[in-house]
Amino acid sequence: MSLHGLSLLAGAHGATGGKTFHAINPATSERLAPDFHEASAAEVSAALDASAAAFAIYRTLSGADRAKFLETIATEIEALGDTLLQRAHAETGLPLPRLTGERARTCGQLRLFASVAREGSWVDARIDPALPDRQPLPRPDLRRMLIPLGPVVVFGSSNFPLAFSVAGGDTASAFAAGCTVVVKAHRAHAGTAELVGGAITRAVAACGLPGGVFSMIHGGGATVGIAMVKHPATTAVGFTGSHAAGRALFDAAASRPHPIPVFAEMSSLNPVFLMPAAMSTRGAAIAQGLLTSFTLGVGQFCTKPGLIFTLRGPDTDAFLAKLSELVRTAPSATMLTGSICDAFSERREKITSVPGVTLLAAGAHAANPAKTEGQPSVAITSVKHFLAHPVLATEAFGPFTLVIMADTLAEFAACAAALEGQLTATVQADPADHADARPLLAALEQRAGRVLLNGFPTGVEVCHAMNHGGPYPATTDVRYTSVGTAAMLRFARPVCYQSIPDALLPDAVKNANPLGLVRLVEGKPSRDSA
Repeated sequence: MSLHGLSLLAGAHGATGGKTFHAINPATSERLAPDFHEASAAEVSAALDASAAAFAIYRTLSGADRAKFLETIATEIEALGDTLLQRAHAETGLPLPRLTGERARTCGQLRLFASVAREGSWVDARIDPALPDRQPLPRPDLRRMLIPLGPVVVFGSSNFPLAFSVAGGDTASAFAAGCTVVVKAHRAHAGTAELVGGAITRAVAACGLPGGVFSMIHGGGATVGIAMVKHPATTAVGFTGSHAAGRALFDAAASRPHPIPVFAEMSSLNPVFLMPAAMSTRGAAIAQGLLTSFTLGVGQFCTKPGLIFTLRGPDTDAFLAKLSELVRTAPSATMLTGSICDAFSERREKITSVPGVTLLAAGAHAANPAKTEGQPSVAITSVKHFLAHPVLATEAFGPFTLVIMADTLAEFAACAAALEGQLTATVQADPADHADARPLLAALEQRAGRVLLNGFPTGVEVCHAMNHGGPYPATTDVRYTSVGTAAMLRFARPVCYQSIPDALLPDAVKNANPLGLVRLVEGKPSRDSA
């Protein structure tokens, strides 16, 4: 399947000309064909104008029709077969088994959102019938439900070329909610983006939808990306990436004459607190789990544990010896891009150069620059130094973690209170630790969107109960998740219908409940007629 290197604009190819760029194989530094053409300002505007026009039609589709569309996208992606996996492997250096699993996750979440759209109760319909005889004043008939926002701009992420990119969770949840989508493809895996974008375009056509339901644009974030955010048709933005880029998009959206929400997932240290009884009974197993967790995907997961808090003592000494042994045997591996690899090396050097920080262990085989490799490593410091140097609480995106040594559990609490917002926070605790863990967990739920007892935070289950978000700077809106079916709520808004005749109401809030939804009728959940 040949690549054309052009944007996909409402079912048509963009133009050639203007600036071009190319993807690079990070493992070999090979330049990959073809050249990709950046979209012009006129093409950006045309894509979003088409998205707005298509939204007028797409928003009226039934949940069943949206579900069929999402399921067709999944089928089209699967039909790409090994072509998609091989291109993603060449552009990212990610191993084929990882990409195979990520493709399954991508298609699985498309089908999960389809099931939610088809069932329909996610619109949270609420009905309070009129009370004309109520004294001293009658109550009008009031009915409330969620409706789609409008055209959504989605930015593909660097570390998940499938599950958080063109047909990833942001796109799937926006489509499921009834929004049209314009994607800004990630430059590092533009060929993968084109293949997936083509699959969505074919699904649009197969389902008889307007071409403007989906567009995909090539270009730089500082130029094309900002223009997409500022276009007047854009109603919301989904982003996964660095704090600097996410904040730039957030500021651009806030500066518009009509500001719009930006749902940006940016950075997180995902602290892990090791309680004493757990360390006594299973310190070696915890060391193995942490090594696996912070090196998984060469440490390029937003949920990688970057901070490990533990109490001084013999059990911790044994834990550190085991962790050091494991780190020394961990191989260096290819990172996603040269710029990510360089940023990781610079950040790790900056952290380990802070007074009071010591490099505890590093992989025995040095990173090979020709293969864009990151070297696993772990450093150690004290609570005193950690609290005194804010740079130690910044993310090193790669296979690195920092151990912080505490003298008392009270220092655990002080460190928890000093943390900025996080995606996750973990406490390793045995039953004997539970009394001391309870207040720590209470403190951490004020800092993180997902709190774990035991286990390790790397990896995010796609399901109904998952929350992947957290207080700033983990995300720009702590109230929402970018993973799981609740992600649809980002791209919907409530409307209250007052004294509207039944014949003019949306089906979701009609008296007879023709969609069979679970609705809140006078405060009680019901599938019955109102």
